[in-house]
Amino acid sequence: MPAPADHSADTIVAIATPPGAGGVGIVRVSGPGSAAIAGALCGFVPPVRRVRHARFVDAAGETIDDGIVLRFAAPASFTGEDVAEFQAHGSPAVLQALVARCCTLGARMARPGEYSERAFVNGKLDLAQAEAVADLIAAGDLVAARAARRALDGVFSQRVDAIADELLALRVHVEAMIDFADEPLETLGMDAVQARLARMRDALAALRDAAHGGCKLRDGMHAVIVGPPNAGKSSLLNALAGSERAIVTDVAGTTRDLLRETVRVDGLELTLVDTAGLHAGGDSIEREGMRRARMELERAELAIVVLDARDPAAGREEAAAAAAQATATLWVHNKADLLPDDAPPAAAGVLRISARRGDGLAGLHAALREQAFGAAGEGSEGAFTARARHVQALDRAAAELEAADEALRRQALDLAAEALRGSHDALGEITGKVAPDALLGHIFSTFCIGK
Repeated sequence: MPAPADHSADTIVAIATPPGAGGVGIVRVSGPGSAAIAGALCGFVPPVRRVRHARFVDAAGETIDDGIVLRFAAPASFTGEDVAEFQAHGSPAVLQALVARCCTLGARMARPGEYSERAFVNGKLDLAQAEAVADLIAAGDLVAARAARRALDGVFSQRVDAIADELLALRVHVEAMIDFADEPLETLGMDAVQARLARMRDALAALRDAAHGGCKLRDGMHAVIVGPPNAGKSSLLNALAGSERAIVTDVAGTTRDLLRETVRVDGLELTLVDTAGLHAGGDSIEREGMRRARMELERAELAIVVLDARDPAAGREEAAAAAAQATATLWVHNKADLLPDDAPPAAAGVLRISARRGDGLAGLHAALREQAFGAAGEGSEGAFTARARHVQALDRAAAELEAADEALRRQALDLAAEALRGSHDALGEITGKVAPDALLGHIFSTFCIGK
C-alpha cells in the first residue's frame, strides 16, 4: 500500500469517541487552524490548557450543543501540533454536526490513524509506541491492556534502542578495524569485540522471547485439541470455554467436524479447535473429519493431545504423528477422576486432569500460559505487547548478528560490518528510525479514525 501524502500542514478533525456510546462525546481538531476553528465554534479563543464551558454554534449562530472546550499549543500535545477538543453530549447527531461545522471552518476529515501518525512524525511517539495506541484500544482484558500500556510507555522501544546503541558502537569499532587493516587484529581488541557481540546476541535472544510472548498477548494462540475418540476432547473444550459449546456423549465419534471457540485463559486469548477423534478406519464422514483435523494441525501453534488416563497408550501413536505437524505439543491425560486410588503418578511432561470435574485445570491454564509466554509468564514485570512485524524484524536482526559472528571468526571484517549494519537497520524498522514509507502507510491505515 502506498504511503499517504504528507498533509501535516492541514487541520484535521474526527470524533475521538465512538458515536452512540452515550455520555460525553469528544471531537478533536489538530493542526495550525485549531485555534481559529475553536474561536469560531465557541465565540472566543480558549486559553491554552484551561477548561472552559462554551456554547458550540453553527454558521447561523444557532446552538449545536454546549459543553467543554480544551486547547493545547504545539508542541505540548499528543500530535505535537495545535489541538482543540470539544466535549459535548454523546449524541451521534450532535457530534456529526460539530465535525461538519469544523469542516466548513477549514478542517478536513482525518484518515484512519492520522492523529497517531502525526504524533510519530512530530517525534512524540516512535513507531512501536504508536502501534501500542491501537493495541491498547483493542485490548480484550486488563492483562492485555497493561501490556499495551507498557509498550506505549516505551518499555519495548527502550530495550530495542539499548541493543541498537550497542550495535552502533560495535559497528564503529569494526569499521575502525577495517581502516587500520595493517595492524594485528589482536591489538585492536578482537577478543573484546567478539565478547561484546556475544552479549548483544544474548540480549537480543531475551528480547525476541519477550516479543514472542507479547505477540501472543495481542494476537492470541491457535490451539488444536486432538486425540483418539472418546478421550474427552469436547469435554476439555467445554471446560476451557466455561460453557457447553460442544456435544458430549459416551458414543465414540460424536465430533465429526471442526468446532472453533475463542476463549480467554488468564490473559491469553485461545482459538481452540475441537477435532474428530483419530483412529484407523471409520466411515466416509469420520475419515473426512480426521483429514480436516490433520489439515488444521498443519497451521496450529499448539496441539493439545488428549488421551484417556486409564489407557494412555490407546491412540497415542496416531495422535503423536498428527500432533507433530504443530509447532508445539501439550500432553493431557483426561478422566483422572476414574483412576483407582493407587494409580501411579503421571509421567513427566504429562498433565493429568478431569475435564468433567475440573480437577487439574489450574495446572493446564499455567501450562498454556507457559506455552504462549515462556516460563516467566505474561504477568512478569515489563511484559509488553508486540506485533508479528516486530518479531520478524528481531529474527532478521538475530540472523544478521549470527552472520557477523561467523564473519569475525573468519576475520572477514567487511562482511562483519555489513551484517552489523543489516542488524542495526532491522532494529530501526521496529521503532521507525528505518521505515519505508509504504510500511508507515500500511501501519497507520489499520488504526481507527480519531486515533
